[in-house]
Amino acid sequence: MDKISIFWFRRDLRVDDNKGLYEALTSGHKIIPIFIFDKNILQRLPKNDARLAFIHARITYIDKIFKEIGGNLLTFYSTPLEAFQSLSKSYTIENVFTNKDYEPYALERDHTIKEFLSSKNIGFKAYKDHVIFEEKEVVKDDGNPYKVYTPYSKKWLTKFSTIDFDFYPSEEHLNEIVTSENKAIHSMAELGFESTVIKIPDYDVSQQIIDEYEAKRNFPAIKGTSKLGLHLRFGSYSTRKAVQEARKSDNITFLKELIWREFFIQILWHYPHTINQAFKPQYDGIEWRNNEEDFKRWCEGKTGYPLVDAGMRELNATGFMHNRVRMLVGSFLCKHLLIDWRWGEAYFAEKLLDFEQASNVGNWQWVAGCGVDAAPYFRIFNPTTQIKKFDKDLKYIKKWVPEFQELTYVEQMVDHKFARERCLTTYKNALAKT
Repeated sequence: MDKISIFWFRRDLRVDDNKGLYEALTSGHKIIPIFIFDKNILQRLPKNDARLAFIHARITYIDKIFKEIGGNLLTFYSTPLEAFQSLSKSYTIENVFTNKDYEPYALERDHTIKEFLSSKNIGFKAYKDHVIFEEKEVVKDDGNPYKVYTPYSKKWLTKFSTIDFDFYPSEEHLNEIVTSENKAIHSMAELGFESTVIKIPDYDVSQQIIDEYEAKRNFPAIKGTSKLGLHLRFGSYSTRKAVQEARKSDNITFLKELIWREFFIQILWHYPHTINQAFKPQYDGIEWRNNEEDFKRWCEGKTGYPLVDAGMRELNATGFMHNRVRMLVGSFLCKHLLIDWRWGEAYFAEKLLDFEQASNVGNWQWVAGCGVDAAPYFRIFNPTTQIKKFDKDLKYIKKWVPEFQELTYVEQMVDHKFARERCLTTYKNALAKT
C-alpha cells in the first residue's frame, strides 16, 4: 500500500462537520480511521458503564457507514502508544490527524504520541473541533485568563460576532477512506464490560426547547432541557451546530449555557491543578467531616430531604440529573454534611452520562464556594424551600421518592438550621487561618 494517513476518533464520534476528519480526508492521502479503547481510561470505569456502551454503539454506527463506502473503522484495545507502535509497523504513515482534547490526561497522552510519531518522521496534526474558542483565544486584554464568567461570556460573544463561522463537510469526502485490517470491532465482553440497563436519552435542540429554555430549565418535572450534554461530551453532535441552533433564537440563555461549558474548559486548561485542589487555596483548609455513612446515605438518596433524594435516585437510575437539582444535592453534600466536594465530584464522574471533567470540577467547586466565580460560601440552599420554588406540585419528587409522605420514609439526617450554622462556623474558621 502507498503512504496513508490516520484519522484518530476520540471525543468526536460523528462523520459530519468533523474538523479533523475533514482535514484528513482533504489532505491528498488515503485515510485509515481508527478508534482506541484506551486501557488507561477503561481500567478506571465500572464494569456496567453506560457511557462505554454509548461509545461502542457510536463506533459500530460509524463503522457501518464506512463499510457502505468500501472502508472500515479499525479499533484497538490497548494504550494509545501501543496502538501507534503497531500501526507504524503495519503501514507507511504520512500524518496522524485528530481533534484536540484539553483535559490534563489528554494533553499528556497527546504529548507522548506526538513524540513517538516524530521519532518515526510521522506528522501529528490536531485541530480545534470540540469548542468554538480554545485555550488563549478568549482572554483579558492583558492576556490573562478570565476567572469570572460574565466578562468571559461578553468577550466570547464579541469575538464570535467577528469570526467567519464555518462548518466542515467531512461527510462529503468519505470516499478517501480505505479498508484496513478487516477485523471486527471489539465486543463489550472482549473489553471486559457488561451490558447496561440505562437508556441513552434522546437529545432535543428544537427551536421550542431553545426559545423556552429560560422559562422552563429550572423545573425538573417538565421537559425543559435539551439532554445534549452527553452528545457534546463525546462529539456525537457538533458544537458548531449546537451554537448555530442556539443563535437562531432571540433568547440567549441556551447559548450562554454553551459558553459556560467553554468557560470551564478553558479554566481547566489554564489551571489543571483544580482537578484535586481548590481554585481558591484557602478553602483547602476546610475541616471536612467526611463521614462515610452520611456519604453513603447521600449516594443512595436516603437523606430525608425529598428533593435531594429524588435527584440522587434519578442519577443512579438513569445517569442523568436535572441541573437545578445538581446544584441542590452538591450544596447539601458540601454544606449540610460537610463532605469534601471531591467525594461528590468523583461520584458524579462515575455516574453521569454527560460527565465532562471541566464542567464537573468547575460546578462542584462552584457549589462548595471554592472555585472560579463560585457561589459565596454563606449561600446555602434550603432543601425544603427549593421544593416550593421548583417542584411545588411535587411531580418530580413523587416520581423518584414515592414514599416521601409515608411513615417508611427516612428521617432527615440533619436539621437544616443546625447544618447551616455548623457550615458557616467551619468555613469561617478555615478562612480565618489564611
